[in-house]
Amino acid sequence: MEDHITPRRVVILGGGFAGLFAARALRRSPVAVTLVDRCAHHLFQPLLYQCASGILSEGQIAQPLRAVLRRHHNVRCLLAEATDVDVDDRLVHARRPDGAMISLPYDDLIVAAGVRQSYFGHDEFAEHAPGMKTLDDALDIRRRLFRAFEMAESATDARERQEWLTFALVGAGPTGVELAGQIREIAGHTLERQFRTIEPGQARVLLLEGADSVLAAFGPTLARRAARTLKGLGVELHMGAMVTGVDERGLTARDRAGRITRIDARTVLWTAGVEAPPLAGVLARATGAEQDRAGRILVEPDLTIAGHPEIRVVGDLMSLNRLPGLAEVAMQSGAYTGRAIRHAVEGRTKQPKPFRYLDLGSAAYISRGRAVVKVGRLNVSGVTGWLAWLFIHIAFLTGFRSRLGALLTWLIVFASGSRRERAFTSAGTRAPTDPAPPAH
Repeated sequence: MEDHITPRRVVILGGGFAGLFAARALRRSPVAVTLVDRCAHHLFQPLLYQCASGILSEGQIAQPLRAVLRRHHNVRCLLAEATDVDVDDRLVHARRPDGAMISLPYDDLIVAAGVRQSYFGHDEFAEHAPGMKTLDDALDIRRRLFRAFEMAESATDARERQEWLTFALVGAGPTGVELAGQIREIAGHTLERQFRTIEPGQARVLLLEGADSVLAAFGPTLARRAARTLKGLGVELHMGAMVTGVDERGLTARDRAGRITRIDARTVLWTAGVEAPPLAGVLARATGAEQDRAGRILVEPDLTIAGHPEIRVVGDLMSLNRLPGLAEVAMQSGAYTGRAIRHAVEGRTKQPKPFRYLDLGSAAYISRGRAVVKVGRLNVSGVTGWLAWLFIHIAFLTGFRSRLGALLTWLIVFASGSRRERAFTSAGTRAPTDPAPPAH
């Protein structure tokens, strides 16, 4: 009788860059991989703002996980959200979309659950100031942006019209800068001569940041260039501003002198700060792991949790040497972890070297032909920066269709300023129905 050996069970929590690259690294290993995610797609998060601003469609930045991993015959994808980890019995408990619970046994656990938007203790802001971390967020923001111009067109009160034509963004990191630039392009170019009552180009775009500069992580040189470009586009920069309140009509902010300012804006977008999801706290309590201020898990140099070599935390959820929450960090840490498990299964006794991140640079797109790119000590901006940005994102987009489609779309947008992805629905609202005619 032939012996049947159960392959080593690897459970991956999260189908983002870290989880995807971990699964790819295990493709030819004698292991059974189960990838669990609450979404059925892999999302190219760095381009979410382009979906939100109508440049790219959701299909160009999101690919079905099953399609991406279709040739990985040892990988099984499950649509569920991990809620708990039993480290003693080595079980992951997850909730399916219908609410039913499932338990997944593991020999190795890779936690790549990512992070979520942080409102710094003011979660009540989320109702009126959406963040941008998921595909649903991007589509919601697209609806809010283009609806604002439509509402301004039909407004009969001048003050209300100006409120609809005022857009306030909180946070001047890459997402805030990119989104601010795109809103100015929409107002000044895309919607030009398409309205009869309003002038979209007169829309105000305000960018608020608690620090002293935009794109502070890019260094002072690129920060100054980015600020100059944004001002040239018409973006109003408010540095040193701390948001103290948000409602459906705008926000209040406090400057460094303690003065409170009210900004009337019907569209407020939150692009500041991230925090770990609840699963991080569950895992920390179960394993005794430490968490940083954002709730991320502190890991060993080999990305394992101290005392639990069978559990690895990768991507944005790991805290190691102050590594930034970049897609490239997630890719490299996921691939490193997948290789480490593969080598262990193959019986390689040599201890893996500590994880070492290779910094390939950071990039931020501001407007057509304008971007800033930082690679080591090299700072590039303007058209050269835009070309570098284009190459970087084309290289990492998942799937040939996505690359080709995105490239053609960018060329059209760059040449004409038009945006095809402007469709939106009035979610949550219904027109009143006409009364029934009287019976005869």
